[in-house]
Amino acid sequence: MNLLKTTLDNGLTVLIRESHSAPVTSFWIWYRVGSRNEHLGITGISHWVEHMLFKGTERWPRRKLDGSLAREGGVFNAMTWYDFTTYFETLPADKISLALDIESDRMVHALFSPEEVAAERTVIISERQGNENNPLFLLDEEVSAAAYRVHPYGHDTIGHLCDLHTMTRDDLYHHYRTYYTPNNAIIAVAGDFNAGEMLRVIERYFASLEPGLEIPPLQAQEPPQRGERRVVVEGAAGTDYLTFAYHTPEATHPDLFPLTVLSTVLAGGSGSLVGRGSLTNHTSRLYRALVERELAADISASLIPTVDPGLYRLTTTVLPGHTPTEVEAALLAEIERVQQTAITGEELAKAKRQARALFAYSSESITNQAFWLGFSAIFANTNWFMRYLDNLEAVTADDVLRVAQTYLQARNRTVGHYRSMKI
Repeated sequence: MNLLKTTLDNGLTVLIRESHSAPVTSFWIWYRVGSRNEHLGITGISHWVEHMLFKGTERWPRRKLDGSLAREGGVFNAMTWYDFTTYFETLPADKISLALDIESDRMVHALFSPEEVAAERTVIISERQGNENNPLFLLDEEVSAAAYRVHPYGHDTIGHLCDLHTMTRDDLYHHYRTYYTPNNAIIAVAGDFNAGEMLRVIERYFASLEPGLEIPPLQAQEPPQRGERRVVVEGAAGTDYLTFAYHTPEATHPDLFPLTVLSTVLAGGSGSLVGRGSLTNHTSRLYRALVERELAADISASLIPTVDPGLYRLTTTVLPGHTPTEVEAALLAEIERVQQTAITGEELAKAKRQARALFAYSSESITNQAFWLGFSAIFANTNWFMRYLDNLEAVTADDVLRVAQTYLQARNRTVGHYRSMKI
């Protein structure tokens, strides 16, 4: 991979990849802050700050920012998650300096006017309440809270409603000034340019920015789970759901690669670590055991890389005429089977093919190439991305059996049932 890596004097990490496949460039700026850096009282604050930066600065007020990017044919967005907040712009290659101008300015000069804070409080509370209409959001929130007793991964990124009502403008601004700093940021840029020239442009916009204070360390460490935990959520959705969540190691742990293969065998390609894409899972073990037997409408998996130990989730929609308890029994039978006997050579080869295909799909566009550079640097480093296929290819059937026996244990599991209330 043609990659230039450097760190500016103010602590800003810079990752630059030339790619001349199309006359476009994608610029991402990543901040190492998300719900991982929150506690009760300010849950949801990182997501709210993400919203506030779209309100603009004195130089780049909201409508000017949006209009300027749109006029140049650009696309832009942002997202907040457990371990990060990120903003990106993808533009014609000769217009990318516009993105650098905007991002360097709002790293320092976001306004957080009391009127805008009050208006956005309404927006975010509405977003939270809208999520509560989704039974899978409610179930996932309860499962996460039960699985994590100590670590802030147990709080959803949107935050608790009580905190969204009580957080102040000063809370938001303090969070912004603490974490939105060059020494807590990563620039990842890919596209049609000369890498040396791009570095000089980045230095022109960002090198003069002052570094922030030392980032507060996260002290919370989740203790081992010592027994199966269960939650039941009741609602009026008319459909029942079932979720299993198993504690898994952090992204830099070597077991994440055999866990990726295991997830692909169980639930198909969408269960891969590389999740920016999807493949059919109709030949997976759980699809055959649950969907083909008409116990469930679907089965999905989630194994996402995280800075600290995370969760592997299996989620299914229960078909009418059946119960979460019935589907749970069938799912457990498949878990036990994959723990007792090594997967076949054919399953291993197919799982690797599916994971390779997802990796290719998710990294072919310029925007996604820049995404993966920054995302992998958040939880590991760019070598994780560049060596992904080699590490996956090294997985054996015995590795898959070992991680199934190690992590898919009852004492390491949180089970969630969503039961539709009878009216």
